[in-house]
Amino acid sequence: MIEDRTGQRIPQVTFKTRRGHEWVDLTSEEIFRNKSVIVFSLPGAFTPTCSSSHVPRYNQLVPTFQAQGVDEVVCVSVNDTFVMNEWQEALNAHAIRFLPDGNGEFTAGMGMLVDKGHLGFGQRSWRYSMLVRDGVIEKMFIEAEVEGDPYEVSDADTMLGYLAPQASKPADVTIFTRNGCPFCVKAKEMLQQAKMEFEELVLNRDYTEQTLRAVAGAKTVPQIFVGGRRIGGSDDLEAWLGSQAA
Repeated sequence: MIEDRTGQRIPQVTFKTRRGHEWVDLTSEEIFRNKSVIVFSLPGAFTPTCSSSHVPRYNQLVPTFQAQGVDEVVCVSVNDTFVMNEWQEALNAHAIRFLPDGNGEFTAGMGMLVDKGHLGFGQRSWRYSMLVRDGVIEKMFIEAEVEGDPYEVSDADTMLGYLAPQASKPADVTIFTRNGCPFCVKAKEMLQQAKMEFEELVLNRDYTEQTLRAVAGAKTVPQIFVGGRRIGGSDDLEAWLGSQAA
């Protein structure tokens, strides 16, 4: 039975981490003392939901959380430090601290260790998130105890909704580009100057012209999308940014 441990102190354990060529031990005390920390824990590194949704959205919202007084966002998984380090690199999620709970000690202390042996995973963490203030759990969001791998309440947006319901979220921006395109460079510079983070998709590396035609109904780049809306090329982006500032 999964237990909500709101109001309790977090487990005191030592995390075995690897930085470069050195082993570095980090204690719960070092990570949580005198800090406001968001923790989200998940079944495993490189698994589908964890890689495609859970980690990327938390990584994207780190500046928003920091603006609300959060000192750090931490991802915990029952994996060793080598796996966690490689996963962080693969996702380019450097705004988050990745903590390896290789022996499951922290997860067991949280009462969240579950048997995933039927998947060949062994003992892993149930999916949850929590806000910890100076080592004490203020709020937990625990996924329902149902079959499979539910992902409904431990997400970054739910946590932000609890922490600061009125906080503005960063816009979701994607730009289709190609190498050597000066208009693409101009568009990226405008987005950077507007402090708008974006995901760049490069022609013949991430997509083909067929995809560009299918998605944007266009044959030229750049093509910029904001929040599901097509803005257009670099001139269109300049006009749109001007209208947002007006």
